Amino acid sequence: MEVEAFKRLYPLPFYERYLDSSVRPDGRPLGRARPTSVSLGAVSTADGSAIVKIGNTTMLAGVKLEVMVPSQETPDQGSITVDFQMPPICSPLVRPGRPVEAASVISEQLSNVLTSSELVNLSELCIAPGKAAWMAYLDVYCLDADGSLLDTALLASVAALAHLQLPAVSVSEEGRVYPVSSTTSGDVSMEGAETSIKVKGNSISPRRRLKLGAAPFALTCMVHKKHLLADPCAEEETLLQSSITITMNQMGRLVSFYKPGGAVPATTAIVKECISLARRRAREVQQILKEALEDHIESPSLMQTD
Repeated sequence: MEVEAFKRLYPLPFYERYLDSSVRPDGRPLGRARPTSVSLGAVSTADGSAIVKIGNTTMLAGVKLEVMVPSQETPDQGSITVDFQMPPICSPLVRPGRPVEAASVISEQLSNVLTSSELVNLSELCIAPGKAAWMAYLDVYCLDADGSLLDTALLASVAALAHLQLPAVSVSEEGRVYPVSSTTSGDVSMEGAETSIKVKGNSISPRRRLKLGAAPFALTCMVHKKHLLADPCAEEETLLQSSITITMNQMGRLVSFYKPGGAVPATTAIVKECISLARRRAREVQQILKEALEDHIESPSLMQTD
């Protein structure tokens, strides 16, 4: 029987023949993640954006800022809202007009991980205590769903937040916020009303990058019999079905553990191996993100915005 025909008729036995040799059909070792790339500034109209690819899986993340009035309970904090979407373009399994259950699950997971990891200190989003703060809308779009969606979406979210720059603004005594267009001799030119006005002595929040805490990175592993596969593609996720997702921060600390059922139990040995793979993967991804940030800072497109 030809190889392609055997794969179509008996996909699981086909995979198991390779797994027994500690390799996948494409030649990738079981513990190795797919090639990963990060590109910053993908959306010019966003305050921060990034496009991330892990293998064929592709995510686009963008951050837009709006001014909000902080709550009385947290007068010196802003807020972040996370939304994950899977349009029909990302997979033939996604139908137009039908909600995708995976999208709502990943959206909640992203929000929980970003909150529990304390990546963003919400006080960094404060403009004027009790008067104004930034509301950050983080939107993540799946452009190609080929496995490890949470891993890719989280990396895209972290990259977009790392690329984010808070605009320079001026706050009047009444709490009104204006974008700062120029400063000369202590005067601030503010736009946002019908005409540009000049004022003195207003509180000014300068343009700056958002300071981030220890960044979280996720690694999904598929468990099948005695085999553990890191960073599965969509075909592997469909065939093997038992998955574990570990999120570690760049300091090597565990942020979250997620196992959505499955036929294979998560034994202590399996969990320890997953954590070891996730810790190694976090170091790899951190270096990829660091290089992307350094390349972007040195690029003329960023330098001319300062």
